[in-house]
Formats: sequence, C-alpha cells, structure tokens
Amino acid sequence: MSKATFKVTLTKSLIGRQASHKACAHGLGLRKIRQTVEIIDTPANRGMANKIYYMVNIEG
Repeated sequence: MSKATFKVTLTKSLIGRQASHKACAHGLGLRKIRQTVEIIDTPANRGMANKIYYMVNIEG
C-alpha cells in the first residue's frame, strides 16, 4: 500500500526569514529556489508546509 504524498516547491528565498520558517523549509528538504520535493502526507509535514505557505507552492 503506497502512502499519500504531496509536492512542495520553494518559490521564494529563505534569506531574511524567521529562523523557525527556515527550519521548516529545511525540514521539508527544500534548499534552493524552484526545488521540488515529494513528501509523505502527515500532519507534521502538512503543518510545516502550511507555516511557510507564502514561500512555497503545494500540489496535492
């Protein structure tokens, strides 16, 4: 049984952002602008993506 996933793409720079927002981006595996990662859909991962909603595009 495959687990549900969603894609997150970093669209804005991490420079000058709050430390907790940078930590969320790094926790999701985002390092560079326009980098896309596919993440397992868990409440913790959704929460990190929603916290930095203004810097990312979320698909799925």
